[in-house]
Amino acid sequence: MSPLKPALAALSMLLAVTACQKASEPAAPSDTQAQESAAAQSQGAPVEATAASTEVDPEVAKRKAAMEFALAEQKIAEDPQGQWAASAKASSTYASGADETAGYSAWQATGAPNVTAYSDSSESWASKESDKGIEWLEVGFAKPVHATELRIRQTNAPGAIIKVELIDDKGGKHSVFSGVDETTYPPQTITWFNAKTEKTDYLVKGAVITLATNAVGGWNEIDAVQLIGE
Repeated sequence: MSPLKPALAALSMLLAVTACQKASEPAAPSDTQAQESAAAQSQGAPVEATAASTEVDPEVAKRKAAMEFALAEQKIAEDPQGQWAASAKASSTYASGADETAGYSAWQATGAPNVTAYSDSSESWASKESDKGIEWLEVGFAKPVHATELRIRQTNAPGAIIKVELIDDKGGKHSVFSGVDETTYPPQTITWFNAKTEKTDYLVKGAVITLATNAVGGWNEIDAVQLIGE
């Protein structure tokens, strides 16, 4: 027998034993398998417990929303650079009779807001017909200013405003918004349409607000208009 044969036989036996041991051991998980396992462990009961703990009492949520609305309204009303419309006229009005201050008349869009809840209210301006098409409201302000914003308080069926023009002290008109109002308004909520602009180099004494009343069903009512500037 060659002296190499016993050595080769011993080496073969050692390799066979090692192979058997490796076959009996579980394979180490790959990085992908480890990540999938960790993700699976992170799901289940702990997630359900978190969801349950974040549930908000509807009554508490309602009070919070009312509080936030009141604070936002107060901030607008107390804006030191703001002034409310002092005069107004419109393409049409739902008001009846000759009284210029009647309910739904253009005059209802002057002064500070007085509609307290989202509604069809005679204390706001409304056009004669609800879904006729193009209507406009023109407002004037007591003090001409270099303007940066026009705020329009919508108290019923918001979203129909398609153009906002500022009127300078010489009677010229300057468009600061034109197009479709793409704002997503919360339901049954008083909202503001804010037409912002760089500080004008001309003095603003009024504004024309144009609506497409057929764009949003119902009477698109405006309660107040505030000019911001100095």
